[in-house]
Amino acid sequence: MTTPPPFDHPDTDRPDTDHPDTVVTADKVTRDLDDAERDRLERRMSATIAGLAMDAVQKANSGHPGAPMGMADMATVLWNRFLKYDPDDATWPDRDRFVLSNGHASMLLYAVLHLSGQRSPHQPPLSLDDLRNFRQWGSPTAGHPEYGEAPGIETTTGPLGQGFSTAVGMALAEAWLRARFGQELVDHMTWVFAGDGCLMEGVTSEAASLAGHLGLGRLVVLYDDNHITIDGTTDLAFSEDVGARFEAMGWQVLHVDGHDRDALAAAIELARDETARPSLICCRTEIAHGAPHKANTSAAHGAPLGEEEVRLAKEALGLDPDEQFAVPAEVVAMLRARDDERRAAHAAWRQRLSESGRAEEWARYMGPPAVDTIDWPEFSAGDKLATRKASARVIQAMAASLPQLLGGSADLAGSNGSLIQGGGDVQRDRMDGRNLHFGVREHAMAAICNGLSLHGGIQPYCATFLAFHDYMRPSVRLAALMHQPVVYVYTHDSFYLGEDGPTHQPVEHLMSMRAMPNLWVVRPADANETAAAWKLALSRRDGPTALCLTRQGLPILAETAGCADKVAAGAYVLADAEGDLRCVLLATGSEVHLALAARAVLQEQGVGTRVVSMPCWEAFETLDAADRESVLPPDVPTVSIEAGSTLGWSKWADAHVGLDRFGASAPAAVLADKLGFRVQDVVDAATRLLG
Repeated sequence: MTTPPPFDHPDTDRPDTDHPDTVVTADKVTRDLDDAERDRLERRMSATIAGLAMDAVQKANSGHPGAPMGMADMATVLWNRFLKYDPDDATWPDRDRFVLSNGHASMLLYAVLHLSGQRSPHQPPLSLDDLRNFRQWGSPTAGHPEYGEAPGIETTTGPLGQGFSTAVGMALAEAWLRARFGQELVDHMTWVFAGDGCLMEGVTSEAASLAGHLGLGRLVVLYDDNHITIDGTTDLAFSEDVGARFEAMGWQVLHVDGHDRDALAAAIELARDETARPSLICCRTEIAHGAPHKANTSAAHGAPLGEEEVRLAKEALGLDPDEQFAVPAEVVAMLRARDDERRAAHAAWRQRLSESGRAEEWARYMGPPAVDTIDWPEFSAGDKLATRKASARVIQAMAASLPQLLGGSADLAGSNGSLIQGGGDVQRDRMDGRNLHFGVREHAMAAICNGLSLHGGIQPYCATFLAFHDYMRPSVRLAALMHQPVVYVYTHDSFYLGEDGPTHQPVEHLMSMRAMPNLWVVRPADANETAAAWKLALSRRDGPTALCLTRQGLPILAETAGCADKVAAGAYVLADAEGDLRCVLLATGSEVHLALAARAVLQEQGVGTRVVSMPCWEAFETLDAADRESVLPPDVPTVSIEAGSTLGWSKWADAHVGLDRFGASAPAAVLADKLGFRVQDVVDAATRLLG
């Protein structure tokens, strides 16, 4: 077998000469000198992973071969020696989680999933044909790993840094559940592969900072430090000391040659044994390791190597250059040799759960929230209450019945009303608290909540001002893409927050969120609709929900008592016309009250007017046409009223009272007057529409 060529660059005699005390080599552990056969087979497994990646990318004529080739040794060591999983059940709750944050290297993950034969009760393992159909229509082997497409894909990792940050949420979930159920039932690791691009992204620093603060010691990140990005070498834009940055954030940092498998194993053992801090293993690697001309070049990042280079690389790696998609039986046999032991570990865990006396409690955590057990608060008509404050009361009621409810805010808990009173704070020395403090880290907050949800056993929610949704949007989008039931509490939902000014006054945000597939946006009109909105959010199991709540107090309406089913329908008739129906005023949130006041004036003018509260477009769209038309008759002129962009309202209305400009800094009442949200403005809009 031919040995791959050495690195070309001069700084690879050791992984990182600036950190000699943290460099891990095979000399620091006792080698089993008699285990030459394992060394041979692991070398062949690494070559097999690289060969599958090259072949799949070449056949698809698209993809990223370099990173899978460079990380093949890392994957071989982790999967063959350390990763805890049941090959027959990829959903076992106490399995290790493996996250490929640099998801463009997806063929690495697909290769090891195929070699390991992982399956789930409802999905077969990835087949060789699946690998041959890499990046093709209908194939589970998408260009980036997509959650749910195949057993063993723990999360969708598209934008760089998302996998890393989601994994922090998974590690946090493990620590929180272990604090509640004990190590006998919760005792697993979260492993991450991440590249230079992942560690450049700001969301990664946000998440890593919180992970270090909380001391998530069962989180280990293997950093594929190959010094290459799409545009060239990383020194074009990235010259910081990554290890020093992570050390400053409270991580254990180790440095290793990413192609020395025994040194990798030694580093992983050190990281696994460090339980007080998360660990970053800086693995100095070579992109497209083994390719004679394209190794260590950006040309190997995101394009096929070319048929001739593939042949030469296979020869260098000891593979048959004339064979495509080769999977040696002895490699499969080595990786699956411990499968009986892996199955036994799962069976022993199930036995411990059965004997613990807590199986029913465990099932309660792992199952959907029991919304019917919640003592939903009732609100008295005539009182005035901001919907953010109503939400705070609802959260207390939910927390009393749902032990798996866990959430927090990005340093705005008091303003958002997101605290669970008496629940305690999640901190390094108290991981079983009910309140998460994310700090001023909105993007990481959303990504971490994705990890909490994906892990299982937790119903997460997080909170901030609606104007800051844009900081969270990439992670919210992934929650929608993965059908994760995360709940977002967005307060200060319009210009009515007043003097803080246009930077904090959301204008386009509601519409931008409604444009996102599978995100449901709920803007309740009062306290009763707020309780119903929470019930709707917790009842959803196929995607995230955003609750958009007011800073200002709103009158509680008698008409909204017992409105849970109406809110779940998305829109309903709140006040019908007296006499012939001539006009519909369609409103959300605080503008429902404006619509009711305008209706009174129009009725006095002899215009039969209906007011429709529309807390959730997305729920309304699930109704059949007849039910929708019973609320919004297609032949009746309709005016939409919402303190935000009018873009999109033409789907439901013929004229609009909205805000297609930024706000201003002034008291709320002044803003309503200046920006066109007076009763007369609504009446005038309806009058113009009626001609």
